Amino acid sequence: MKLLLAVSGGIDSMYMAERALRGALSDFAVEPGLAQQTEFAVAHCNFRLRGEESDGDEQFVREWCSSRGVPLFVKVFDTAEYATAHGISIEMAARELRYAWFAELCRSEGFDAVAVAHNADDNAETLMLNLLRGCGTRGLRGMSRDSGQFPARVLRPQLGVSRAEIRAWMESEGLSWREDSTNSDTSFKRNNLRGKVMPVFAEINPSYLRTFAADMERFAQVDDIAEDYYRQAASECILPDGAIDLKKVVTYKHWEYLLFRFTEGRLNADGLLRLKKSVASGRPLGGKIFGPYKVRKGKLRLI
Repeated sequence: MKLLLAVSGGIDSMYMAERALRGALSDFAVEPGLAQQTEFAVAHCNFRLRGEESDGDEQFVREWCSSRGVPLFVKVFDTAEYATAHGISIEMAARELRYAWFAELCRSEGFDAVAVAHNADDNAETLMLNLLRGCGTRGLRGMSRDSGQFPARVLRPQLGVSRAEIRAWMESEGLSWREDSTNSDTSFKRNNLRGKVMPVFAEINPSYLRTFAADMERFAQVDDIAEDYYRQAASECILPDGAIDLKKVVTYKHWEYLLFRFTEGRLNADGLLRLKKSVASGRPLGGKIFGPYKVRKGKLRLI
């Protein structure tokens, strides 16, 4: 297996790199026996968002790779310009840029997957952020250990390791890493949650990370069942031209869930509620408009 490690220079990614370097590759292996056959290289993104600090991160990773003979790929991005050009947040811009580059490297250099350093705390925070945004069952799954998608196959070998465990190991080994000054900036939602909310969970249940992880596994199982139900219904309710056959939809026991899935990403919460109430009333809906949709002859079509 040929693996690309996404290394920022922060404590989590340096933990991953150090563990890989020391041969602790069992976490990265996705099939029995692959651990001893895994070779890896490092990919570092310089998003140019923190001036000299960003350049310092790059230099730190360069020196680490050079001193250990690890192949390194570096990409410098103008993240702010990309965010402005695409009308998205800096966080989203950085995400899009890095994963597009990782996929490009996997294709051009023959890597089987990219490993990222998300940990158990990151996974719990993602669950909370998804709930706050409104996510449906899919957002309750948390992060996947293996996305299974090539050429941007993403592995997350550290989801079972807490941030505290990572720090304890790094300190016990006398290892260095870079601190990101923006981690204390509470204008970022994740940082706000991390600094103010998660400590309260820890007070209520010191084992909340394990509890959340177990729940996310169960949520994933439930979501798999819901996905099968959705796909079977979609084959019967969505016409070749994309219209939704409302008369067919209401024959399903869980038709409200199906309407949510069929209109997801196009119809907001208020529009969906109006649509559900209108369908439940049993009255003719011809000509009614719900957000970007209009009902014609019992079919919900995009205007």
